[in-house]
Amino acid sequence: MKKAAKLIALLALTAVVVYPLLWMLATSFKPENEIVGNISLWPNEPTGKHYPAGWSALDVSFTTFFRNSAVIAGITVVANCASCLLAAYAFARLRFRGRGIFFAAMIGTLLLPGHVLIVPQYILFNLFGWIDTTLPLVVPKMLATEAFFIFLMVQFMRGIPRELDDAARIDGAGPYQLFWRIILPLSRPALVTSAIFSFIWTWNDFFTQLIYLNDLENITVPVALRNFLDSTGQTSLGSMMAMSVLSLLPVFAFFVAFQRMLVQGINTTGLKG
Repeated sequence: MKKAAKLIALLALTAVVVYPLLWMLATSFKPENEIVGNISLWPNEPTGKHYPAGWSALDVSFTTFFRNSAVIAGITVVANCASCLLAAYAFARLRFRGRGIFFAAMIGTLLLPGHVLIVPQYILFNLFGWIDTTLPLVVPKMLATEAFFIFLMVQFMRGIPRELDDAARIDGAGPYQLFWRIILPLSRPALVTSAIFSFIWTWNDFFTQLIYLNDLENITVPVALRNFLDSTGQTSLGSMMAMSVLSLLPVFAFFVAFQRMLVQGINTTGLKG
């Protein structure tokens, strides 16, 4: 009886979580007259016209928006993984004065809301002439500004036996050889986990990209979806839902492709409790 009650509760919770996605998918196939007036989930007369119409509804094709998002997300993934891995290696394996203080300060940045930094960052990037370019979105990622990924990698590296370091030093390896030959190959699960989270967060980011990207040809998919609400003075729900469905596909494919490594990375970083 208890198992049946738990199963029913889980199914009910799953239905609550999945319903918005099903509604979005079903709405993308509904005619305009059924989107608001039809209370049923599934369309009475399905149509696929919203997909080609939404792809070219704005002055710029959605191909440009998807390309912009892919470029920014790709650079961000590489920059985050490279810079955060180097910072994590320094905190986890190297000994230097003030290491504990710097690490505590880095962890403390997790408590600081990112929105409070928007104004000073915007002023700084405006002085650099970077507004309406991808530079404000990718350059900070090259400087190990994501404390969460650094912490995740540090926790993983602390689980790597120190005996490997001692054996490498006996063979004459220095800090650089130790990083390239031992730490980097063994940190693959943590790198994959950071890459997945970095890609998902960057692809779905709306606020930061809205602040720094102004020209229609430079905006990304999340910002482009907003333009369906005010580009023609009326809401195009069908086209917006169709493009929203397509915008979820890269994230879903990326997650499915690396799902096993994601679980492995989380289970081996000390985050499992």
